[in-house]
Amino acid sequence: METVELSSEPERETRTDQYGFEQPAGSAPPREQVSDYGSVLRRRAIKWRKLLQGSRVERSLKMKRYIRKGIPNEYRSLIWMIVSGAQAQMERNPAYYKKLLEMEEDTRLVDAIKTDINRTFPDNVHFRRTANPSLQDALFNILLAYGNHNKIIGYCQGMNFIAGYLLIVTKDEEKSFWLLDALIAKIVPDFYCPTMIGLKTDQEVLSQLVRMKVPEVAALMEKHNVMWTLVVGRWFICLFIDVLPVETVLRIWDCLFYEGSKVTFRVALTLIKYHQASILEANNFLAVCEKFKEIARGALVQDCHVFMQKIFSEPGRLPLATITKLREWSRAKIDGQI
Repeated sequence: METVELSSEPERETRTDQYGFEQPAGSAPPREQVSDYGSVLRRRAIKWRKLLQGSRVERSLKMKRYIRKGIPNEYRSLIWMIVSGAQAQMERNPAYYKKLLEMEEDTRLVDAIKTDINRTFPDNVHFRRTANPSLQDALFNILLAYGNHNKIIGYCQGMNFIAGYLLIVTKDEEKSFWLLDALIAKIVPDFYCPTMIGLKTDQEVLSQLVRMKVPEVAALMEKHNVMWTLVVGRWFICLFIDVLPVETVLRIWDCLFYEGSKVTFRVALTLIKYHQASILEANNFLAVCEKFKEIARGALVQDCHVFMQKIFSEPGRLPLATITKLREWSRAKIDGQI
């Protein structure tokens, strides 16, 4: 299937990061371009090269440790495909992606996707219609194929950003499609279905975790009648895209593909717990909402190495059994059984 080569030249005179996102005038260089961080990446790349030369990619404590420390860009697509199960699915279903693109056109699906294509990463030079090549065509194909693959979901807003990031990393339509399927089917199931019950459930789970681990913030939310979906809805539906810096999001996704959706709770809890004092300064509804925007832009998230260390320490223990029980309780609450 088609592999997309990203142009190394931006279409106009501007500074971009390595993924094609424009950087604000006068801003500091992206974290991945800073010399000390670059040296860390080079050391990690050497270790990954040795790891992959010496063994197959299999689940192990060593692989988990390596992934938590970050997958180098040159190996990210490979590792995501293998650990998510997307590679196995693609190999079991050769030519399936092509068949999906050749299906009879669903006008409603096509129109829904086209509506969002031009809104996808307007600050990325590769996603502009005037780019050569433009990733808009590949993105459209991925979303169309998925809509034909999963008729129940079809297309849902937010999927365009997810697929766009996958395309930036893999530079391959078919791989991006199978990674999108792995995310939607296994890692964040029911996030994008018509009822969005999975999304609503996980937001409720987060509210309960905050009640347990940061009770003062939970009390503040209740005092000012702030619904959790207002302040964290985008965190979950876009898996932190356009919320946190690009490099930080990719590091989160490294762990997400390997460890599953529990990682999203660790990220959210870390942002809230680390900035608890600042959040508690809010004295009204609007101030609370503004604080949640601020905590996603602070210095903590700019250094992805430090931030990733924090998400596995700041929230404390977070057993999967606890998440499972909270999901069951939250789902029953949403369904009106509690």
